[in-house]
Amino acid sequence: MLESSVQRLLSQISAGDVVLDIGGWACPFNRANFVMDAEPFETRGYYQTIGKPAFQGGSTEHFTKHTWLQRDICDRTPYPFGNKELDVVTCSHVLEDIRDPLWVCSEMVRISKRGYIEVPSRLAESCRGWESPRTAGLTHHRWLIDFDQTSRSVTFLMKHHMIHSDRRYSFPGSFFSSLGPDQRVSAFFWDDTFEFSERQIHGLPGVSAELEGFVAQHYRYPAWRLAADRVLARAEQQLGRVVRRLG
Repeated sequence: MLESSVQRLLSQISAGDVVLDIGGWACPFNRANFVMDAEPFETRGYYQTIGKPAFQGGSTEHFTKHTWLQRDICDRTPYPFGNKELDVVTCSHVLEDIRDPLWVCSEMVRISKRGYIEVPSRLAESCRGWESPRTAGLTHHRWLIDFDQTSRSVTFLMKHHMIHSDRRYSFPGSFFSSLGPDQRVSAFFWDDTFEFSERQIHGLPGVSAELEGFVAQHYRYPAWRLAADRVLARAEQQLGRVVRRLG
C-alpha cells in the first residue's frame, strides 16, 4: 500500500472505528481489527521473506488470531458482518489476483461505511520487464483494472493472454523503470458506495484494438521496431509450419 495512503487512512480512522483488511496476509494493515484471508494467521507477513515490509499501518497489531478470518473471500458466502457494520475496509493488491472481484466489491459496499482499494495501475500491468522481459505485468494477475474517480466506479477487464504476444500491446521494460511508485499503482478511496462492473470484449479484433489503443495513448514505438517485429513474427510462423510438417 502506498505510504501516503497509509497515512491518510490512519488520519481518518478514529480510536473507536472497526476496520477490516481483506486479503492482507502478505502485508497486514495493523490498524485493522479483523483480517480476512485464505492463508493462516501464523504465516502472515509473507513479504518479509522477499525483502519487503511485513506490515503497514502502525507497529501494533489490532487484530488477533481470533479475529483473523481464514476463508475463501470469493466463495459467495456473505462475510460475517451486518450491513454497514464496519467503519472502514481496506483491500490492497488483492482484486487483480482473484477469480471474482465483483463479489468482493459487493460485500465491501454492503458491510462498510467507507474504504480504500489499491491495485497495480493499468500502466504497470501492461509493462514487460516487471516479472520477465517477455511478459506484461505479473503472470498470476487476472484483471486490468480502471478506477474512475468522477463516477466513483471500478471496471475490470480480463487480462487477455494476447497482451504478451505482440509489442504493440504492452510497454517496454524501460517504460516500467520510468514509472514512479504512485504511477505503478491505482488508489481509490470511497465513501458509502461505489459502482463496479466487468467490461467484456468479444472477439480477438476487439481485444487487439483495446490493448493496442491503450499503449498508443501513452507510448509511441519507433516505426522500424514494429516493422522488425512483423518480419520476425512471419519468420516464426513459417518456421512453425516447417516444424509441424516434419513432426
